[in-house]
Amino acid sequence: MKKRGPIIGFSGLFLVIASLLIIVSVFPTSGITTNDNFYIPSMFEGMFNQISDNISIPPGEFGYFSYSTKSSGIPLLWGVQILDYRDGDNLSISISNIYGDDYGVFSQDGPIIFEMLEITKSDTLNFEIQNHGSTMIDVVVMLSEDPDNSNALSNPNSPFMNKILPLAISGILLILGVIILLIGIVLSIMDWKNIQNNKRNF
Repeated sequence: MKKRGPIIGFSGLFLVIASLLIIVSVFPTSGITTNDNFYIPSMFEGMFNQISDNISIPPGEFGYFSYSTKSSGIPLLWGVQILDYRDGDNLSISISNIYGDDYGVFSQDGPIIFEMLEITKSDTLNFEIQNHGSTMIDVVVMLSEDPDNSNALSNPNSPFMNKILPLAISGILLILGVIILLIGIVLSIMDWKNIQNNKRNF
């Protein structure tokens, strides 16, 4: 009975290791620090209707990208990723259509931003991206129409699902593993204290 703590603790540690192995299988360690592993369009292949080429923007200057929607009355998921992100990189993203209607201005001071727009009719959206940082940056724009009904989500064999499902399982195993490991540690401490108290009583 006194071995319950270590046994439970090792069970939790096993789950943590299993979760890490799943992550490594999805994103191999041989290139975990390379840009391609954190290039969102590659990570979520098949999720987006259109992906821009790399857009280089000098400090204080603007980059532009246009997208013509194919449907109406649907949500549009759009995102911008700063490639090779560095501290201090900062963007503002202004979205309008060809008629001058404003969809909003969005600030980005992290490597990735995602937002949702409601598209009531077929439209051409213009993205005006300004670099407020002090260095040249490269960005990529991603767009997905009606993402909830995307084939990437409905097809269990899509590249997106082949990555997101293992990551979800890995996250669950990691949480369970940490909880069980902590329980094992607590029980081990309690058992050790009980043993010490019993020794004193004798």
